[in-house]
Amino acid sequence: MGDDSEWMKLPIDQKCEHKVWKARLNGYEEALKLFQRIEDEKSPEWGKYLGLLKKFVTDSNAVAQLKGLEAALAYVENAHLAGKTSGEVVSGVVSKVFNQPKARAKELGSDICLMYIEIERAEVVQDELIKGLDNKNPKIVVTCIETLRKALSEFGSKIITLKPVVKVLPKQFESREKAVRDEAKLLSVEIYKWIRDALRPPLQGINSVQLKELEEEWVKLPTTAPKQSRFLRSQQALKAKFEQQQAAGGDEADGDDDDEPAPQVDPYELLEPVEILSKLPKDFYDKIEAKKWQERKEALEALETLAKNPKLENGDYGDLVRALKKVIGKDANVMLVTLAAKCLAGLAAGLRKKFGTYAGHVVPTILEKFKEKKPQVVQALQEAIDAVFLTTTLQNISEDVLGVMDNKNPSIKQQASLFLARSFRHCTQATLPKSMLKAFCPAFLKQVNDSAPEVRDAAYEALGTAMKVVGEKAVNPFLADLDKLKLDKVANYNLIKSYLFLCFSSFLQSGGPPKKGKSASALSAKGKKVPETKEFIETELSIEVCEEKSAAVLPASCMQLLDSANWKERLASMEEFQKAVEQMDKNEMPCQALVRMLAKKPGWKETNFQVMQMKLHIVGLIAQKGSFSKTSAFVVLDGLVDKIGDVKCGGKAKEGLTATAEACSLPWTAEQVVSMVFAQKNPKNQAETLNWLSNAMKEFGFTGINVKGFINNVKTALGATNPAVRTAAITLLGVMYLYMGAPLRMFFEDEKPALLKQIDDEFEKMQGQSPPAAFRGTKKGGAEEDGEEADEQEEDGGGAPDIMDLLPRSDVSDKITQDMVDKMADKNWKIRKEGLDEVAAVISEAKFIQPSIGELPMALKGRLNDSNKILCQQTLTILQQIAVAMGPALKQHVKSLGMPIITVLGDSKTNVRAAAMTTLQAWVEQTGMKDWLEGEDLSEELKRENPFLRQEVLGWLAEKLPTMRTVPSDLMLCVPYLFICLEDRNGDVRKKAQDALPTFMMHLGYEKMLKATGKLKPASKEPVSALLEKARAVMPAKPAPPPGKAGAAKSSSGGAPASKSGWLGVLGKKAPVTKAKDEEDRSGVIFILVPNGKEQRIKEEKGLKVLKWNFQTPRDEYVDQLKTQMSTCFARWLQDELFHASDFQRQVKAIGVMGERMEDELEGTVSCLDLILKWFTLRFFETNSTVLMKVLEYLKQLFPTLSRENYHLNEYEASSFIPYLILKVGESKDVVRKDVRAILTMLCKVYPASKVFPFLMDGTKSKNSKQRAGKKEILVVTELANLLSCFGLDPSGYIISCVNLKHPVFLLQLSEKEMSMLEERVKRSAKKTPAAAPPPNRQTAERERLQREHPSNPNATFMRKPAQQPQEEVPNKLKIMYRTYRIQARAQNAEREHSHPSIPKEFQLDLDMIENDHTRVSELPDLVQHKLEELLEPIMMPEPKIRSVSPHFDDLHNSTASTINFVISQVASGDINTSIQALAQIDEVLRQEDKAEAMSGHIDQFLIATFMQLRLIYNTHMADDRLDKKDIFKLYSCIIGNMLSLFSMESLAREASMGVLKDLMHGLITLMLDARVEDIEDGQQLIRSVNLLVVRVLEKSDQTNILSALLVLLQDSLTTSSGSPMFAELVMKCLWRMIRFLPETINSINLDRILLDVHNFMKVFPKEKLKQLKSDVPHRTLKTLLHTLCKLTGAKILDHMSMIENRNESELEAHLRRVVKHSGNFSGMKSDRGTEKGQDDRMSKAKVSDILSEIFKKIGSKENTKEGLTELYEYKQKYSDADLEPFLRNTSQFFQSYVERGLRMIESEREGKGRIQPSSTGNNPCDVSLSVPVIPQHGLDSGSVPLNGEEMKPAVYYERLKILRQRQGLENNSRGDSGPTRPITSLLSKPSVASSTDMLQSKLSQLKESRESHFQQEQSHSHSPTRSSSPAANLDDLKKRLERIKSNRQ
Repeated sequence: MGDDSEWMKLPIDQKCEHKVWKARLNGYEEALKLFQRIEDEKSPEWGKYLGLLKKFVTDSNAVAQLKGLEAALAYVENAHLAGKTSGEVVSGVVSKVFNQPKARAKELGSDICLMYIEIERAEVVQDELIKGLDNKNPKIVVTCIETLRKALSEFGSKIITLKPVVKVLPKQFESREKAVRDEAKLLSVEIYKWIRDALRPPLQGINSVQLKELEEEWVKLPTTAPKQSRFLRSQQALKAKFEQQQAAGGDEADGDDDDEPAPQVDPYELLEPVEILSKLPKDFYDKIEAKKWQERKEALEALETLAKNPKLENGDYGDLVRALKKVIGKDANVMLVTLAAKCLAGLAAGLRKKFGTYAGHVVPTILEKFKEKKPQVVQALQEAIDAVFLTTTLQNISEDVLGVMDNKNPSIKQQASLFLARSFRHCTQATLPKSMLKAFCPAFLKQVNDSAPEVRDAAYEALGTAMKVVGEKAVNPFLADLDKLKLDKVANYNLIKSYLFLCFSSFLQSGGPPKKGKSASALSAKGKKVPETKEFIETELSIEVCEEKSAAVLPASCMQLLDSANWKERLASMEEFQKAVEQMDKNEMPCQALVRMLAKKPGWKETNFQVMQMKLHIVGLIAQKGSFSKTSAFVVLDGLVDKIGDVKCGGKAKEGLTATAEACSLPWTAEQVVSMVFAQKNPKNQAETLNWLSNAMKEFGFTGINVKGFINNVKTALGATNPAVRTAAITLLGVMYLYMGAPLRMFFEDEKPALLKQIDDEFEKMQGQSPPAAFRGTKKGGAEEDGEEADEQEEDGGGAPDIMDLLPRSDVSDKITQDMVDKMADKNWKIRKEGLDEVAAVISEAKFIQPSIGELPMALKGRLNDSNKILCQQTLTILQQIAVAMGPALKQHVKSLGMPIITVLGDSKTNVRAAAMTTLQAWVEQTGMKDWLEGEDLSEELKRENPFLRQEVLGWLAEKLPTMRTVPSDLMLCVPYLFICLEDRNGDVRKKAQDALPTFMMHLGYEKMLKATGKLKPASKEPVSALLEKARAVMPAKPAPPPGKAGAAKSSSGGAPASKSGWLGVLGKKAPVTKAKDEEDRSGVIFILVPNGKEQRIKEEKGLKVLKWNFQTPRDEYVDQLKTQMSTCFARWLQDELFHASDFQRQVKAIGVMGERMEDELEGTVSCLDLILKWFTLRFFETNSTVLMKVLEYLKQLFPTLSRENYHLNEYEASSFIPYLILKVGESKDVVRKDVRAILTMLCKVYPASKVFPFLMDGTKSKNSKQRAGKKEILVVTELANLLSCFGLDPSGYIISCVNLKHPVFLLQLSEKEMSMLEERVKRSAKKTPAAAPPPNRQTAERERLQREHPSNPNATFMRKPAQQPQEEVPNKLKIMYRTYRIQARAQNAEREHSHPSIPKEFQLDLDMIENDHTRVSELPDLVQHKLEELLEPIMMPEPKIRSVSPHFDDLHNSTASTINFVISQVASGDINTSIQALAQIDEVLRQEDKAEAMSGHIDQFLIATFMQLRLIYNTHMADDRLDKKDIFKLYSCIIGNMLSLFSMESLAREASMGVLKDLMHGLITLMLDARVEDIEDGQQLIRSVNLLVVRVLEKSDQTNILSALLVLLQDSLTTSSGSPMFAELVMKCLWRMIRFLPETINSINLDRILLDVHNFMKVFPKEKLKQLKSDVPHRTLKTLLHTLCKLTGAKILDHMSMIENRNESELEAHLRRVVKHSGNFSGMKSDRGTEKGQDDRMSKAKVSDILSEIFKKIGSKENTKEGLTELYEYKQKYSDADLEPFLRNTSQFFQSYVERGLRMIESEREGKGRIQPSSTGNNPCDVSLSVPVIPQHGLDSGSVPLNGEEMKPAVYYERLKILRQRQGLENNSRGDSGPTRPITSLLSKPSVASSTDMLQSKLSQLKESRESHFQQEQSHSHSPTRSSSPAANLDDLKKRLERIKSNRQ
């Protein structure tokens, strides 16, 4: 008892899983009571037992299990969560309950299964029960079958899917256990109740005795259909109705329960497919081709046996079908033909829709074979063609059938009509549209008049059947020409067939016709329907009847005088006739009789024009007033046409024709009139008829006009000799062009060029005009009929008749020879290609082809799988040709050729897939989508586990499905594979599947697709259901119906513009219902104040309870989280609008409302600010610019508002928003960047700028895949510079400091041009404010510096804004230019540097203060000894005032600069005239010497704009045929003229930087090579001008820059494989010209830079690689350049390699050494005088030491530092071997760097390399020394090329920063090298070729040969004024060796 007391205290759920069975028993009992007691099905209590339910039913203790089953049943019945447990619980019941001996346990288990079915889990239960049938325990099998039987009996065949049950049923009859067989028998009887005879075929294979027993049981069953007696939870309404019927009495109920008939089960669906292709005899194809008929018979008999299987497995039956087709078509043995036809029928019946692919190939052959008269052959062929028809559509085979309808053989015609009659019985009004009747009825009408009675009868039968299917109203218009007798035959045939047809139609699987009432009316309605038809049908009357009828309505005198000989009497008679007609009533007027009286002698041969005019007028009256039939029209048309060209009667004749056309339709009248008039030879009549027709078309419209009928007559008219006829024909074509457009021209392409030009001119006149609205022939009845017809056509897939249908098409089937087909199947790919080429030629030649193309489809299908992908692509191209050539008739080839195209979409090669998709789109354009979705073919393609195929097909469906109004039901077959794709391993497949999901849902519905998830595995079901739920929210609406059909829908939707998209989730008709409610909801507050809501959200994010708002791209879970958070504090309607998935306009409106209510609901806005900003971040990741601009507009309103309220963003808000805002800094749209820049500025008012800075720095590191990272980083750093300038920080110093100290990797990631751009932008941002006036003294400066550190006004940092505004006027176009081309810094003249020597210092980092703050800096002991402290004193820079408006600011200069900037920006304009005007203004400036200086400082900008315009002309203007080439020539002339003017002035020309010159030369050379320029008038003159300009640029530019530019350009041109070889050749010609002038220009060239460029060139093109080029000219050019430089500079050339890193590894140095060495010992053969002088001047070591000590003292002195540096430089020049190391060894690294820079600067001045002049302002000498930049930046020319003006500034800051870093111990060397520090001596001494070890050894060997030679060598050694770059160790070694030489000589 102690144990019992323990578990008694436990809660129920713990008892239920206790290890003691008594505890579990007690737990189950209590649980049962609890479950029966809980009333709320959604109570949380149910959740506790969710995981325990399986244990309830699988308990190991039998007693406990019984109670557990009762509890489980109660749980399943009452809990809403129970459905989740269905799989595991039913599985447990099957395995652990159904094997129990206790009947009660089995009963409860079965009840649980049935209860699960009741709660909508039928599929899961059924699957588990079917699995149980495979169990080895017969007890389980018996109970499973019994449970299935109960389920079917109670729930019916709608709920229980019978196909899987029937599939396993035969196996149960084979069981050894009698109980199993008996239970299977009972189940079979139950199934038979529901599906009747459909069960017979699947059970044909069971034991005959068992089958007989079943038959006996089936016979006993009642004939009434069984009814569902138990209902699902969702069927409660049906349940209530059933109970009412039961209460009212079963008999009464029976008659009423027809609402939902049981679904008809197709026996075919219950069968298992059989694979027969592999079972064919191995020699089948050989035998069927055998000469002996017995062998062929054997093969066919083997196939017939296999084809008898009722359901066949899908496969490639192409070869088999071709073999059978050959037997049917060509075999002379009729017995074999019969066998082959039976085999074909078996294949068609077994494959059903899958056989549709082959239908088009066999139908023509079968129809042709109907010429056989033997009954057994005809019967077999009929069965075959009927079976084939069921696999395809009437439309697909219509062309083939129509092709034999006029065959000479009456048997073929008869059987074709009978086949159509049988086919019509399978059709409905939807599947037999009027468009099809239009095609078939004329053929039937021909056969009705056939001489063979069997042909006539067949035609009557076909017409009667068609009339029964679509109704008499639809068919009667086509039977107008039939006489009454024939019409009666058709009607009688209709009546005979009526009963049979109605019986047959009730079994149609596709449902009955939409308008059932019509078909029931039969003949009783005939009398009423005839008058409603479009036209009045009238039989021809005899002349006697006509006279009798006329006499009844006309005066007697009128009748007598009609044929009087006196014209006056005839005229009087006509007047009476007219009066009588005018007074007649329409119903009383015998039109035919009256017009026959008018035609009575003299009739239309009337000679008196007055009588004739009156007669023609009366014809018009009769046609207008009476019921004027075509029969009557035939009487008058001859006369009207005959008189139409008459001068006096022509007008009346035309009126008569118009009235006739209005009565009988224009298409018919026009066809008759044209054929009549061209049968005559009267040109006047022909011309006037065509003129009348032109006018009539405008009045009646073009509807129904038979273009084909007109074309031949119009061509005849165009060939007429009479010009009036030709003119009238051309005018008619012009009118037709209004309606038909460009395709009309295709009919006349073969005409003579002159005539074709006239037609084109007429068409050109009509272009842009719209056809006039028709006002005649639009009778109400006719309009309605037309509307219906149009609707039917549209539903059928097409709209109005397509012009392509009217084109004359040629039959190419004869040209597709067997030889061609054999070639395409050849093993040799070349022969296959030859075959494809022949096919392409045939189709190209034919232009437009008929759909019959012989065996071509099968041959092309084989080539789509070709292993040679080139042939595969060629086949796809041919299929595109076929699509265009065949037009809409292509539909019949969709299954045979279209589906294989989809298969190609699975190819692994991108280009093949792209070609396949292009072909597919071309086909769909012709066929529409409907045919592609019918049948199982598309689902079979998706079934293939090919990720490429799946993603392409799903993407295609996602694009096409939204455009369709209806889809075939077969689309549902694709859904299981769509679900599989949703979970595919391939991400692209999943993405495409998710995109396609809403489009499937729009057609199939959410419920249907959700139900389909029941077949998924449990693990897949939940995620797929979730995706369906999401797709439901974005499900597009179906496209709106055509305007004529959907007037109501249109009015209800209010004509919302958004409905165009077809993607609205909310249907238009629902809008008015909810409108008032929405308005009411939107009147309240939009933000709900939740106390501490924001704080709670912050707390949750910090505690990681929710996702941290940090992502690269927003995933769905972030969006869902935001929705959840917003739901508590946003108005419901606002949240719905903000997250509206399909209509962005709703989002724009919502943002607008938020903006409008910001002031009113500011508190609410602040409380929800974090959520608002988060929502905005999501919009930054979208591409919709409208929403983005609205968001930015709101932010520009939000931040100033928050600033006014003194609100500051917290860290949580900032970190969730700012990083994503910075993403938009790199946006491509200028307007967006501008707004983001403004917002960043405003942001710093509500969030500290110092905290914004790290976000901006992080922005430089972000890698957004949508933008190029490099460009983006530059833009972010630029933005950083702008921001720092705004808030009191010097951008140049601060950014460079941050980049070096915090982000060193950033610099390494930048290319040379990007780095150059960064410098330029930094300088420009630093320059934004004009320099302030210098302060009067140091005290003022110090005071203002203190003010900066402790500003009294907190807003002081904002006071610089007014001063910035003038600079902001510079147009953005120039900024874009600079950012785009990343130009190098432009050089400015020295005078400007003197006038503005200092950098504007407002709010800069005070580097002077930092330098002088020795409390934080380590001492410099060596400098203290030498008293060098003064070197560190600050530069005297002007201190700023707080309001930095310079009193000396030159407004005029600023205005001029702004104007020039603006004009230059216009030069690059896309508008030619704008650019020409800007160039003209600049040319005016350049031509006046006094004004030309204004361009200084703008040269690079101008050149950039110029070559941008050159590129624009080359890429855009020249390719635009609409532009006048004269305008382009004028623009070229202006550009070249300006350039010539500019490069005539050397001072301006030298301002052009290297990068800009490179681009300019590129543009000019490209222009010279542009072949299109030669086509322009005076093009050769233009090219000569460009040649002259290039020469001028080479001569006048800075020689270093232009030579460097050409070297880089040559390297680029050789690297680019796609470039023209002529380009590189012209670049080299320019280099040769430069080389020729090197002797004159060598002194002005910076050799260091040139050698660096050559070094870079040789790195890209080493010697070996250079030799491998096709041409050796680049190699020779480079050698010549280096040889010339060596020749001009000698050994000194080696001194100019200071900019090359790792020069020892450089191929250039080795080459130069060889050249210098090879050039001889000329340096050693100089006169001895210099050598002797050098010896005499040699000093003792002591004296040298004294001199150097004195020099270094001067350098250390503040006053004499420059003088000391000059003396040291001259001393080094004189004594190159002087050893400076003892004097520098104990000094600091800073002092060594200072001395080195000073010497280098002096060297630049002396040798004329630089253009920097020493400062004349009297400033500290440090100005000069520190202004020389020494930090090389990735190959930029800052290491040794002196820069002037602003270009020095970044380098100055770099250098000063280096000094600070060294003092703080952050750097150990001055150059940032990773290697050891080089001694200063190596930097202060020039490199000498003689100082190398190799040269020394060479000279030592020469010394042994001749003492004199030794002497000369030594002298040349000592005298050479060169500099060594070798390390100190090498220098010492050299000295020792020289000492040994001296001692040896002595």
